[in-house]
Amino acid sequence: MNTKVTLAGLTLKNPVMTASGTFGSGAEFCEFVDLNKLGAVVTKGVANVPWEGNPTPRIAETYGGMLNAVGLQNPGIDVFVERDIPFLTKYDTRIIVNVCGRTTEDYCEVVRRLATQPVDMLEINISCPNVEQGGIAFGQNPKSVEAITKEVKKYAKQPIIMKLSPNVTDITEMAKAAEAGGADALSLINTITGMKIDIHSRKFALANKTGGLSGPAIHPVAVRMVYQAAQAVDIPIIGMGGIMTAEDAIEMILAGATAISVGTANFRNPAVTMEIVHGIREYMEQYGVEDICELIGAVE
Repeated sequence: MNTKVTLAGLTLKNPVMTASGTFGSGAEFCEFVDLNKLGAVVTKGVANVPWEGNPTPRIAETYGGMLNAVGLQNPGIDVFVERDIPFLTKYDTRIIVNVCGRTTEDYCEVVRRLATQPVDMLEINISCPNVEQGGIAFGQNPKSVEAITKEVKKYAKQPIIMKLSPNVTDITEMAKAAEAGGADALSLINTITGMKIDIHSRKFALANKTGGLSGPAIHPVAVRMVYQAAQAVDIPIIGMGGIMTAEDAIEMILAGATAISVGTANFRNPAVTMEIVHGIREYMEQYGVEDICELIGAVE
């Protein structure tokens, strides 16, 4: 039985990855998860300089999920290179670094710094607000998506995954723009913008007022967008959004995802990725699937 998948020329032992921002760089989860059994570890977002993130409170539980306005807090590329990459290289898993920035130059600086590092792929988070364009996210304008993809590709030595925002009218426009810019793969969806109000204090639950909604509540939206994107482009897709079980992961693969990322579920059950890896194998045995690639986009 073959569970290996290929992303932009790289082979993963299975399609199960961690979603950026929900797994740190793996150290926090070592006692719950055998990193060697994951297809890939996707790190927390890394910027060219340390980011403090947003004021607190910045996490709120919601019906069927959670809101976060952490604001991509991270120690910056220097600490990441010195501390996190040496930790991850001890394991037999693919390393995917999530990159964030406020300007195109910010992204390119991090990508340049990572060019000589032993990491396998770069995931470019284009849900960041573009300060040069008045704060609209890079990923909400197809011209911006194509432009930043092209620019990042100039400096990248590793394959590039563009992480798409669902907060758009037509996800296929963004997928096509990333492909036109030279993206090697896509990941979607990032969080959906939401809000929660405490009716007793009559205050916003998050200091930022709005935050990113994740968890099972967004899963049907994510499946729909992955399916639409898979129909629109020829590059591989990493599906994410409310994956809590092996069944959710298989649904994403049937919709057209080559690999999947598990995010919010890690907070509820730190060992969930191991359960999903095992559950996918059980499903393949149950239905006589010899090669997981037979399932990619196999919905009828």
